[in-house]
Amino acid sequence: MANIFDVVADSTRRDILHILLERYNQAADSVGELSVSDIVSQLGLSQPTISKHLKVLREAGLVGVREEGQHRYYHLDYAPLEEIEDWLIPFLSVDFDATAMEIDAEAGLKSEQRAFAAAIGKAFADTSFQMSHAVKEATSKKWRKSD
Repeated sequence: MANIFDVVADSTRRDILHILLERYNQAADSVGELSVSDIVSQLGLSQPTISKHLKVLREAGLVGVREEGQHRYYHLDYAPLEEIEDWLIPFLSVDFDATAMEIDAEAGLKSEQRAFAAAIGKAFADTSFQMSHAVKEATSKKWRKSD
């Protein structure tokens, strides 16, 4: 099985997960399934590209699939996201002194280095927020009722 961090590192796969999360949140039946063609139309990518990414997500256990004839309907599976949550929690619970960190960063980094570090920090924060949101949704009352 692929490392869960490698799987969610790809932006297209994160986009697919986000679309499936939105569908899950909108679904009255609490299943939140989407066909491959629905995902293709929302992302504007080719069907083979989407299918390749769905295969990776399926192998990692992040999505489940229901087959109906020649059609495949995908839904989000939250369980593997717990590994990411477990890894992120220590970082999210640390009480950083932001002022001291900014002073140290300005004293020791050139402007290009600060810009690069800021971009990395933003990417990590965005991913952290998305994963935290997905994990929170996974443990919501709506999810617990479906068990």
